[in-house]
Formats: sequence, C-alpha cells, structure tokens
Amino acid sequence: MRDNLDLAANAQQLADAAPAGSIDRAAAKSVAITLATTRDVTQARQTLDGLSPADVRQAALALFDRLSAS
Repeated sequence: MRDNLDLAANAQQLADAAPAGSIDRAAAKSVAITLATTRDVTQARQTLDGLSPADVRQAALALFDRLSAS
C-alpha cells in the first residue's frame, strides 16, 4: 500500500486537471491536503468525514476510496 504522501500527490494531480471551480477540483484538493497532513489513511478518512459542504464531502470520500483502494 502506498503512503499518504503518495496518495496526496495523486490527488493533487487530479485537482490540477479538474476544471477550476468544480466540485471535482474542490474534492481532490481537499483529499490532497488531508492526506498530506494526516498520519495514515485511517486518520485521513476520519478527517474527510467532517468535510463540508456535503456534496464536496461525498465527492472527496469517493475519490479517497478510489485512491486508497489502488
């Protein structure tokens, strides 16, 4: 399994590729920052559970699940 910083780099690449102002960009940036600032994927997942607004949280959790599963 890759570590948080590897996953954060992947999320940042997705954020950079997403359209400005989109939910996908906001979600990917949130995932990137969260992964870069937490100790492990468990802590990152718990942190993302508190993200708002709800639509960004849902997109971020879906992205996190995809990244952490690979």
